Amino acid sequence: MSSSQQLTTPTAGRPLSPGAVALMLVLCLSWGFNQVAVKLALPDIPPMLQATIRSAGALIVLFLIARIRGVKMFERDGTLRAGLLAGVIFGFEFLLIYRGLLLTSASRAVVFLYTAPFFVAFGSFLFLGERLRASQWGGLALCFAGVALAIGIPQADVDANVLLGDLMVVGGGALWGASTLVVKATALIKAPAEKGLAYQVALSVPILGMAAWVFGENLTRVPGPLALSLMVYQAVWVVGLTFLVWFELVKSYSASKLSAFTFITPLFGVLASYFILHDTMSLAFGAAALLVIAGLYLVNRRGPASPVPIDPLLNVTKT
Repeated sequence: MSSSQQLTTPTAGRPLSPGAVALMLVLCLSWGFNQVAVKLALPDIPPMLQATIRSAGALIVLFLIARIRGVKMFERDGTLRAGLLAGVIFGFEFLLIYRGLLLTSASRAVVFLYTAPFFVAFGSFLFLGERLRASQWGGLALCFAGVALAIGIPQADVDANVLLGDLMVVGGGALWGASTLVVKATALIKAPAEKGLAYQVALSVPILGMAAWVFGENLTRVPGPLALSLMVYQAVWVVGLTFLVWFELVKSYSASKLSAFTFITPLFGVLASYFILHDTMSLAFGAAALLVIAGLYLVNRRGPASPVPIDPLLNVTKT
């Protein structure tokens, strides 16, 4: 892994700039509403078919963006093996998440999905040379506690099926973390964002499509205008654009710090559910938000100054 570490170390511990923080807030807001979009489209389009259509539509968007920006999508650049791996991980990530949602509640699922930053932090420690301080690990724990409080777990009437669903969603969170690490630790870090994301989206289409067929999903009626507009939102905005921005940020900034910001997503999801689906919101939400904000502060707070080494391969200082 030494060569990959050399590829990624220059940006492994790079702190988030104000611009990156602003972009992450937009991404988390978009992803939080995406949970509502999926739920609203379910009466017309089953979950695995939603994921398949979303990936297929996003692939078209990515090729259009690449064409406009002059990105060569099929040029040999040594990323094929890593891209295929990232694509398989991406496909099975959403397979586990969507199947898990059939067994467990959405509130439990969103909490267990956001175990992903823990996997990213641990993987960054092992493979990317990132060293999180004790306060940063504590910040991750505060964020997770805030999310759990906002969603309102624990819940009663938890049986074996629910626990299996929980486990599947945790597996999805682990694969989400793994896909982030694959980008940081392989030649994908040097690939254009459009190409790197296209690997993941393209490979996910047959995986998710096969899963929809295996589980017997089909359209029982012509989707209405609302469902179709929500699919456009998911394919064009969420996967085609926000995932593209996420891919670019992962290449440029600390994986663990970026991943910690995703804890905000379920909080936005709770707000969106309250205003759009008229779900109830507990008074604990305010306390939960404070926990998440405090956790993010700890994760992103600058630590004691340390010597800045030089990477002889890239001839740049590590930041």
